[in-house]
Amino acid sequence: MTKRMLLTVLCALAPGGAQCLPVSGRQISAGDMARAVPVFSAVAPELVLGDAPALGGRRTYGAAELGRLARRFGLPMDPGLEACFVRPLETLSRERIATVLGTVMPAARIQVVDFGRQPVPPGELRFSLSGLETGPAKSAPLLWRGAVCLPGQSDFPVWAKVRVQVSGKRAIAAEALAPGLRIVPAQLREEVYEGPPGFPDLSQVVGREPRRPIAAGSAIESLWIEEPPEVQRGERVQVEIRSGRTRILLEGQAQSSGRRGQTVEVRNPGNGRILRAIVTDRGRVVVTAPGGEAAPLEGGLR
Repeated sequence: MTKRMLLTVLCALAPGGAQCLPVSGRQISAGDMARAVPVFSAVAPELVLGDAPALGGRRTYGAAELGRLARRFGLPMDPGLEACFVRPLETLSRERIATVLGTVMPAARIQVVDFGRQPVPPGELRFSLSGLETGPAKSAPLLWRGAVCLPGQSDFPVWAKVRVQVSGKRAIAAEALAPGLRIVPAQLREEVYEGPPGFPDLSQVVGREPRRPIAAGSAIESLWIEEPPEVQRGERVQVEIRSGRTRILLEGQAQSSGRRGQTVEVRNPGNGRILRAIVTDRGRVVVTAPGGEAAPLEGGLR
């Protein structure tokens, strides 16, 4: 029995024949109650009366409990009335997923091969490009993660496996490319391409660095390249030394490479001393002096 069928049975079995009304939030408000028992329309609709059931569950207010609640607000209540609430679930469809994916990549041809069929709460179905795990560029189905979004609540994760075909241009290595060296336009050529995503064009490759050796003639894949580190060994960098409220700026020479948040070694050309510094931005590092004094690797800043 599916959860949708189970909910139908539960609603039919609600005590006193009370019809279970859907609620979307985690709490039952007076506005929700007024849909089941109209006298509660005299209460501010945003007033919280109690917790809503778990997803797929129900919450029934029996006659005694409902009577006490009505007396709390001085409401006239006919005896024997009950109220039932349910947080409904639904199952995604291939068509609904395909429609949302088409809005994310309108120029691509997308085939939904498989998707999660677990019941989900009613809400806005969202997929973004960041959720597409391209992996090595190939024709195998790709995993695309998304979510059902509900206001004021945690997103409910969903997934789909898809085949994606894109049209455009891709970058080809005109010569062998070595790791750690920035790629320049003269090392590349471009060709028209149609197939799975994962092959960047020239604009997405120039200025990056290979993660691995790339042979001449190879179509460059996105996973093979990365942004160069913000600080590279041998280049000049701006060094900010912080000691309490004091700030000192000087120019140094990086002795190692590093990305934002990593520690690098920087030499002060004025005295040859080497400092440990944290990379904060492109060509910028910070040294925090413990105890009000800089802590170089080899002596002080003197």
